Amino acid sequence: MSVPLKPIGKEDIRKLESALLVMSLYSAETLEALKNVHERLTWIDSLYVASASLAREKAGIPVSKIAEELGITEATVRRHLKGETKAGQMILKAYEKLAKEGFKVDLPEIIKVQNNEVEKLKQKLDTIKQIIQDILKEL
Repeated sequence: MSVPLKPIGKEDIRKLESALLVMSLYSAETLEALKNVHERLTWIDSLYVASASLAREKAGIPVSKIAEELGITEATVRRHLKGETKAGQMILKAYEKLAKEGFKVDLPEIIKVQNNEVEKLKQKLDTIKQIIQDILKEL
């Protein structure tokens, strides 16, 4: 997927904000923060607002217009863009990574481990199914 670093138009803005949001959501730091029930509700919204703010800012939209479009204050937009919020910091890191490496989502180790465990369970299930089929043949 091609993600424009300097979006032109609504479609490019949507692509950039989506890429930033996905890259941030799958970072180990975000997944760790999401474990906290009290932060879970605000994190997703904050990451969206920060990604939408940065994508629009990169498209040359003034802060006042960004705030109006997103239904937030100009101060909130500025805090996200300057990295004064945790969500803003995460989105800025994602943008830097996007600029250097392109759109790439690295699954945190815990997800990789869980995927391996799922594969092992599938293999055990297949073995059990085979044993049951063999038993049924003998009956």
